Amino acid sequence: MPDTVFVLNGPNLNLLGLREPDIYGHDTLDDIAGMLEDRARELGLAIDLRQSNHEGHLVDWLHEAQAVKAKAVLLNAGGFTHTSVAVHDAIKSVVTPVIEVHLSNPHKRESFRHVSLIGQAAKGTIAGFGALSYLLALEAAARI
Repeated sequence: MPDTVFVLNGPNLNLLGLREPDIYGHDTLDDIAGMLEDRARELGLAIDLRQSNHEGHLVDWLHEAQAVKAKAVLLNAGGFTHTSVAVHDAIKSVVTPVIEVHLSNPHKRESFRHVSLIGQAAKGTIAGFGALSYLLALEAAARI
């Protein structure tokens, strides 16, 4: 049975492909899931991709990732990146490595996006490469 990588997506990421495509691109979350599943298979991994607009779900899923001994978590916390002490604390409370992922480069955007509470707790961050950010994060997860 292959190691599992959780791919957790926060608020508004269910609207990828429709929401501000000039910033987030035209790929939908389903498109990204397909790319990840194909690459994961090549790497001998399995993907468990989830999305929620609710902060508590992300916290619960981080705990679950540890409970099931997931290899890693790829986390695009959306707007919670900049505001969620709860998700920050959940990352710090688990031993499962968490890789922060962003489609856009938050440092090239509004100043309130320049601080990442998630990045302060995560093993690393990959941002600014559109859907490729997820694939790069999966490559990193496979090697840690």
